[in-house]
Amino acid sequence: MLFPKPRPPERKDSRAARLIALTTGGRPQWTPRDYGALAAEGFAKNPVAYRCVRMIAEAAAATPLAVFVDGRRADDHPLKRLLDRPNPEQGGPDLMEVFFGNLQVAGNAYLEAAGEGAPSELYALRPDRMTVVPGPRGWPLAYDYQAAGRTVRIGRDGDGWLPVLHLRLFNPTSDHYGFSPLEAAAFAIDVHNASSAWNKALLDNSARPSGALVYSSKDAGDRLTDEQFDRLKTELANAHSGQANAGRPLLLEGGLDWRAMSLTPAEMDFTQGKHAAAREIALAFGVPPQLLGIPGDNTYANYREANAAFWRGTVVPLAERAARALTAWLAAKFPGARIAPDLDAVPALSAERDALWSRLQAASFLTDAERRRLAGLEH
Repeated sequence: MLFPKPRPPERKDSRAARLIALTTGGRPQWTPRDYGALAAEGFAKNPVAYRCVRMIAEAAAATPLAVFVDGRRADDHPLKRLLDRPNPEQGGPDLMEVFFGNLQVAGNAYLEAAGEGAPSELYALRPDRMTVVPGPRGWPLAYDYQAAGRTVRIGRDGDGWLPVLHLRLFNPTSDHYGFSPLEAAAFAIDVHNASSAWNKALLDNSARPSGALVYSSKDAGDRLTDEQFDRLKTELANAHSGQANAGRPLLLEGGLDWRAMSLTPAEMDFTQGKHAAAREIALAFGVPPQLLGIPGDNTYANYREANAAFWRGTVVPLAERAARALTAWLAAKFPGARIAPDLDAVPALSAERDALWSRLQAASFLTDAERRRLAGLEH
């Protein structure tokens, strides 16, 4: 009698994990970028990037999160109460605004769960203070949080659950950290900031143009005396420098000729170059330039269409991704519960929702149950 060969033991872990573990060696992996510089140059100094971050964070945080259990909405579920009031200092939208803002600035966003058993509080942690500690297989085993010269390690509990949610944007060159839109727009931000700085310097020194006063004389050896040279410098400094002297004409004596030594704003195409940089910044964040008041880009017929495209192309995918991440993270503590964004409560999408309901109402071959399911009222 022939007996079947025994099946080899099943392996469910990744074969590539050993390579990741060999690369990391179980040591902390530091963020391979200067978060402080990105925040200072991009968010703090650039109005276009600042507005993009605020628009995305505020819109995504304003999207209500609903909790479903066994396909039915459960507004009295403990998880819903946790999302509405995550900690004593913040409401749900306030916490999520910080969470989404960190994601846009750093490419990484972190939430920490606190409490015995099921989490009773949620807190947003700063990305520049977090460090991934990979385990033997390369996956995050713990996180180190550094503040005030001290380091706290947040590790897994007895059930293997990690009380830290790490949401990151796609990064093709890092195993543990996300890629910020500010990094993709770094060159455009530098151009935009440099244009603003140049314009400020031009206002401060508007009567000190970039050029040279050339003294010419018929006599080859003739030149200005030291007294004449000093007097000319003093007159230029006192009468043709600063904002108060902007536009004041320059009176030249015989033998003096003014020669420009730099490009004029018109020659540099200054305004168009600055608008082009602003459009590139908005493109990196997924915000239609029309919503930011940037001229020269009227892709959408009106503001309403641009706003709807912003919600559908940028905000809704971000809110849905965060909801899925929260569901997967908290599934071990709230079994059977699912988190989903309540898009029906978003005013910016009301026109699309009304059009959908009109089409479903006109489809006489559908039953009421099928209409409700297609409208997203039953999950």
